[in-house]
Amino acid sequence: MNTARAAWRRLEPVHGMIYFVPEGRRRYADLGLSGRAGYFTSRSAAFGRAPAELVIATFYNFNPEFVRQAVDGAWNATTPQQVLDARYAAAGEALRRARIHELPDLDEVVALTRRAAEAACEHAQGRPLFAAHAALPWPEEPLLRLWHAQTLLREFRGDGHVACLLSEGVSGLEALILHAATGEVPVEFLKASRAWPEEEWADTQERLRKRGLLDGDALSPEGVLLRRHIEDRTDRLALPAYAALGDAGCERLAELAAPVGRAVIEAGLLKLG
Repeated sequence: MNTARAAWRRLEPVHGMIYFVPEGRRRYADLGLSGRAGYFTSRSAAFGRAPAELVIATFYNFNPEFVRQAVDGAWNATTPQQVLDARYAAAGEALRRARIHELPDLDEVVALTRRAAEAACEHAQGRPLFAAHAALPWPEEPLLRLWHAQTLLREFRGDGHVACLLSEGVSGLEALILHAATGEVPVEFLKASRAWPEEEWADTQERLRKRGLLDGDALSPEGVLLRRHIEDRTDRLALPAYAALGDAGCERLAELAAPVGRAVIEAGLLKLG
């Protein structure tokens, strides 16, 4: 399980950069999508003309009113296919800017990641966001095949994570606050990007303190255990994809993925703003 998680984490920057790079913002703006509409429509375009309620349900931890404001009317400006085309074009531009296509062993990375992603497709039940992306055609270009494969693996894991949160009775905002309490991501970024009102954030934070999951603004020992339990269960639910590679394949992918993810980071593709 640890090797599978390492393979996913080391390659995750290949997918995650699409939410930060200017190539994406520019292409979405060309379609008439301003502000956060580009994020919500591009990630949900695989559903077709997804209404705000479907985005709220599957994205899980965003302020619903924020999602409604971003999504309502967006599909009057463009079409899902145009948004998907823009997203893939932006991903290719950004990854080429990071010179991913020049890295050695790229073909093997693509092959291993695709094999895991295709194995995940045999376990799509209960994973709506993943299933929508899995129905999209595979790109021809190797660089975009890598991006698409890692996107599938990210959404496969993400849908499983939501299932874990639901089973533990952790709401989207509670999950966000518990994440902030780890110190792994700046709390101001999480507040700004998910757009929960300050009063609602503070009230939910206080409820988590009363439940014994927070000690001040940090995780309590009980909170640490809950977070670890949820992350471990999420990892286990993601295993059907990586089981197709076997232990040796996961170790090989983890090894080869390290310089790929590092190239994305060093090129500044994950910088905020």
